[in-house]
Amino acid sequence: MKFFHKMESKYGKYAIHNLMYYIVILYGMGLVLYLFDPMFYWMYLSLDMGAIFHGQLWRLVTFLVYPPALGSWVLSDIFFGILALFMYHSLGITLERVWGSFRFNVFFFMGVIGQILAAFVGYVVFHQSYYITTGFLNFSIFLAFAICFPDIQFLLFLVIPVKAKWLAIAETAVYAYSFIRGNASIRCEIILSLINVLLFVAMTRNYQRYSPKEIKRKHEFKAKMKVMPKGRTIHKCAVCGRTEADHPELEFRYCSKCAGGLEYCQDHLYTHQHVTEDIVQIKDQ
Repeated sequence: MKFFHKMESKYGKYAIHNLMYYIVILYGMGLVLYLFDPMFYWMYLSLDMGAIFHGQLWRLVTFLVYPPALGSWVLSDIFFGILALFMYHSLGITLERVWGSFRFNVFFFMGVIGQILAAFVGYVVFHQSYYITTGFLNFSIFLAFAICFPDIQFLLFLVIPVKAKWLAIAETAVYAYSFIRGNASIRCEIILSLINVLLFVAMTRNYQRYSPKEIKRKHEFKAKMKVMPKGRTIHKCAVCGRTEADHPELEFRYCSKCAGGLEYCQDHLYTHQHVTEDIVQIKDQ
């Protein structure tokens, strides 16, 4: 985590704000292009390393226009493609608000580099041309969202409510099966295409909680909890007033940007209005 703090303080000014907005515009352009000529993408824009080595360098960027949720040219594909644009815009914007623009930029472009690297290794090492689109990239965004918000519900087939964590587990199982049953080239493709998730989780993970000092602190806290009077609560959301006694499934966190040591539940941690010192002083008066 300290690594990202240093990188963000030094290079954060170069981050692209609302990055997913521009990516969705590319997806929209790809969707319109798909309506007129479904084969144009594969012939001139796809991530074809053979064509790239012959001078068609624009493919390193233009492969990003491939919209999600498309297959053959049918009306249902267009409908679900439009829904997918709205969904991925929402997922990307939410992750950017939670992580910050710089970290979301790093995550997304690590995914882009992973896609290109997978196509390169497949062509050079395994002598195969992978038809890599934005599928892995979109899955990595959804997987990151599911890790941050596992209990958010999606409507499967627009009817069945399913939590994000179960959808992520199901799709991960599909890729895991392909990884186990596939050959070396398929395994390499999956690893490199999803390397942004693996690296980002590794680099942002808080390893301090595994230190002996942190483990000792947790044991001392649990010991104090055992002698706490019945009915007394430790955590209370400053917005909705819910406590761990009323809703034991909730998680509570302190906000580092709020004055007065205020604590919020998982539903209001990223959506509340920050409290400054001036507001705290006015309340005290």
